[in-house]
Amino acid sequence: MSETIVAFEDAVATYDPVLGFEVHVELNTKTKMFSSAPNAFGDAPNTNVNEVDLGLPGALPMVNKQAVEYGIRLGLALNCQIAEYCRFARKHYFYPDLSKNYQTSQSDEPIAFDGHLDVELEDGTVFRVEIERAHLEEDAGKLNHFGGAGRIHGSEYSLVDYNRAGVPLIEIVTKPIVGAGDRAPELAKAYVAAIRDIVKALDISDARMERGNVRCDANVSLMPKGADKFGTRSETKNVNSLRAIEAAVRFEIGRHAAILDAGEKVIQETRHWHADTKSTTSGRPKSDADDYRYMPDPDLAPIVVDQAWIDRVRAELPEMPAERRKRLHTAWGYSDEEFRDVINADLLDEIDETVSAGASAAAARKWWMGEIARLANAKDIAPAELGVTPAHIVEIEELIGAKKINDKIARQVIEHVVDGEGTPGEIVAARGLEVVSDDGALTTAVEEAMAANPDVVQRIKDGHMQAVGALIGPVMKATRGQADAGRVREIILEKING
Repeated sequence: MSETIVAFEDAVATYDPVLGFEVHVELNTKTKMFSSAPNAFGDAPNTNVNEVDLGLPGALPMVNKQAVEYGIRLGLALNCQIAEYCRFARKHYFYPDLSKNYQTSQSDEPIAFDGHLDVELEDGTVFRVEIERAHLEEDAGKLNHFGGAGRIHGSEYSLVDYNRAGVPLIEIVTKPIVGAGDRAPELAKAYVAAIRDIVKALDISDARMERGNVRCDANVSLMPKGADKFGTRSETKNVNSLRAIEAAVRFEIGRHAAILDAGEKVIQETRHWHADTKSTTSGRPKSDADDYRYMPDPDLAPIVVDQAWIDRVRAELPEMPAERRKRLHTAWGYSDEEFRDVINADLLDEIDETVSAGASAAAARKWWMGEIARLANAKDIAPAELGVTPAHIVEIEELIGAKKINDKIARQVIEHVVDGEGTPGEIVAARGLEVVSDDGALTTAVEEAMAANPDVVQRIKDGHMQAVGALIGPVMKATRGQADAGRVREIILEKING
């Protein structure tokens, strides 16, 4: 059953969106949050588990100190206060992939609280998002559904993989976000991207959204223009791509508006995002904190963080993404528009690595934002997934600099790199793509072009120098685009003026 939605423009003209985000970040510690089992991705099901992860009788948890330090590190990066004393609690609910029947988390005593993050939108506008808390917890396992297109509804049976059970998480919870207006979906995307970039820079998570290392629960509610009371919220769970977060918020705004316009009430519930239809469907009524019956975990001692620990972690913080962007913008000499395009294309890392490998900033931008982005868009994947590396770009630039290939041939070479045919140098040699610069071959091609186009030759003789291009084209065609265009032009003029 499809949901009725109001056009986004109409919805934000009548209502003010109120947002809230809960971003879950899987930490890249070697072991799990409360056990010595390996914290690894992609291993065979149920191989990275022990008695603590399964909640077996008598098994006692122990806090992963590295995960606590990661919590401090992220809290400082988000301008939070760090708790001098905090505890873990048991959050009670039943789900098949949480065999203890409770999740060990932090309720009213998080490791970090009262922070903020300044988020830059696509046009350079900065929007401050207030952070309520960042708390430590463990992940649940994973249900694998067979049949029913991989979803629980319609599946024939489900199997439980406990490898993820107990993986360390930090959950970052914002305060209600008001004032975004028609930029609410854009802000949602930019905020989660900023969190992803920060945890990557801090080296506390692999931050691969396609693996679920960073997942977002997006809360949306609407209130009529001029009102000061928040509406009823819905929570779209576990959205794990930037485009999906933006689309989910946009959809929910339209859905809420349709309900309110009809004089009905929004149900407080969790929703599931469907990338194929770009829509959400109802999950379950949303529980309030009281429903989870939080209680302090009697098996875990409180965490005490002294000032010396905080000071050491603060001193070791790396350059933050916002500072890095400012430095690179200046160093590369891009215009504001060019740099924003790089950021919006999510290609900052690739270009930075390519410049570090030896390419000029202009060349790195040209190839990543041009041919590589075009090929990636055609395959509907990220440019970094094509298999083109910074070293490949540097090699292509060296081949161009040595006049062994030109830009047109370079584009062909990149396509062959994507196809897995080898390095640029190997491809040029194997396919015979080197620029034709031999004067004998070029002179023959020029003479044939002049003989076939006497009118063009006459125009050049009459002083219309722009007509030279009409002769260069046939020469390039005759040499399969491999002629040295500059030398071709010289030979044409020598022939005409000789």
